[in-house]
Amino acid sequence: MGDWIGPGQSAPLFTLIADDGSKVRLTDFKGDLVVLYFYPRDDTPGCTKEACAFRDQSKELKKLGVTVLGVSPDTVESHEKFRDKYKLNFRLLADPDHKVAEKYGAWREKNMYGKKSMGIQRSTYLIDERGKVVKVWQRVKVDGHDSQVLAVVRELKAAS
Repeated sequence: MGDWIGPGQSAPLFTLIADDGSKVRLTDFKGDLVVLYFYPRDDTPGCTKEACAFRDQSKELKKLGVTVLGVSPDTVESHEKFRDKYKLNFRLLADPDHKVAEKYGAWREKNMYGKKSMGIQRSTYLIDERGKVVKVWQRVKVDGHDSQVLAVVRELKAAS
């Protein structure tokens, strides 16, 4: 379990396989803003709601030059089904050994009804055009999260 990566730090580099089978590297998005969000599991209520919210905001985010990437420990096949079922319009990245989640600090001990286990802590990182973390949302509450992210992106764009 690593420490959270914070604002001002370089975003840890990674290469992961996407829902379409392609290799995705963080360096592929140099010059773009990236919303990198970690979520526990495909096709579960909170994760579905979060993914659909980002899907519904994607036109606005793209207009602002933002790429959205979702990361979970699920398989590429699971991501493909999840993407198709909800018509998701951004890539889902498979991190089955949770190495990338660990680098970002999103792999944490969780306590559910007194039972402790390790898993993804729902979290979002906004990464700037140079690969620096601008904003981190730890322990994300799904309702309204997409709007919070959009508001910070707009502030960032207005300041530049």
